[in-house]
Amino acid sequence: MKKDEFGPEYVVKVYDPQIEMEGFLIIDNTLWGPGKGGIRMTPDVTEEEIFRLARIMTWKTALAELPFGGAKTGIIWKGGSDQLKKQYIQSFAKAIKIFIPKKYIAGPDIGTGEREMRWFMEATGDWRSATGKPANLCLKIFGKLDQKCGIPHEFGSTGFGVAQATKVAIEIAGFDMKKITVAIHGFGNVGSSTYRYLTQMGAKVIALADKSGVVWERNGFDQKKINEVIDQRKPLSYYPGREKIRSEDFWKIPIDILIPASMTDVINESNKNDIQAKIIIEAGNIPMPEYIEEEFFAKGILIVPDFVANAGGVISSFAEYRGYNPKRMFELVERKIKKTTKMVLEKSIKNKTSPRKMALQIAQTRVREKMKK
Repeated sequence: MKKDEFGPEYVVKVYDPQIEMEGFLIIDNTLWGPGKGGIRMTPDVTEEEIFRLARIMTWKTALAELPFGGAKTGIIWKGGSDQLKKQYIQSFAKAIKIFIPKKYIAGPDIGTGEREMRWFMEATGDWRSATGKPANLCLKIFGKLDQKCGIPHEFGSTGFGVAQATKVAIEIAGFDMKKITVAIHGFGNVGSSTYRYLTQMGAKVIALADKSGVVWERNGFDQKKINEVIDQRKPLSYYPGREKIRSEDFWKIPIDILIPASMTDVINESNKNDIQAKIIIEAGNIPMPEYIEEEFFAKGILIVPDFVANAGGVISSFAEYRGYNPKRMFELVERKIKKTTKMVLEKSIKNKTSPRKMALQIAQTRVREKMKK
């Protein structure tokens, strides 16, 4: 774990021997505000992975100019009943309650969603302890007729932001949205909502992948059939009439835009040379090591980094925290994502520096300014 001028401020390890729950919270930096970061529940989540994600949140919130810092939670979850999962979430929440909400505010991530955020909030007894709560979970504002309600990430705020970042990148690259082809790796909440918003914009998505396999339709997907898969939350293997190819061959499909929306380091030494895309939009956090990203940049591939492209989720969290309605939230996501993406890519081109290095430079400058104050 890298320790430097930015953090981490706190590294918290939690273990509950009664249910064998093990997890960790990394609060990287709180100069801009309480550390904001989701709860990742996977079988093999590691402290190092959570630190890398917490650091990304530090840059993401600074770039989006939100009053949040960077943090992240990891809980080792090898599977089990919903009752056990609730116990894990609530045990962890009670253990870290001392940090809430001045130092940490939770949110959804891989393995967690609006249901888990409700459990977390109920365990802490503090409405402010988590964002991404269910839309029907509301808090009456004392002395007013208004109320604050949850804005779940299931509304698709992250994917909506990824689509906006893609639109800006296409315009800067001089392409036509209606003539480009897209492949999306990962078809959970982020990948599926990205698909929907991009197709509404006129893009042709021809390849999708999830754990169940790869779906490749050279002329685009049957909207009715793919929407059934999305609405019923089925794996892509349920999509009928698909051209079957091996999962590892997904990366060889010739497309204009590649959107990794799945796991950390999904692009690596085993597949980097297969990729033919002209633009990569990082919908998932840390989809490749930085050195591979630099190699792509040297080849002339335009990349929108994760903490630029997928900031829609944390912007949505801010909107929920402030009590905005969903309409106002989407307007805020669109405005901030477009502004940041355009700024980073234009500065990258002007300075002949990779978008990640440019975005990091801007974010670090903003955090250092807070240090001086």
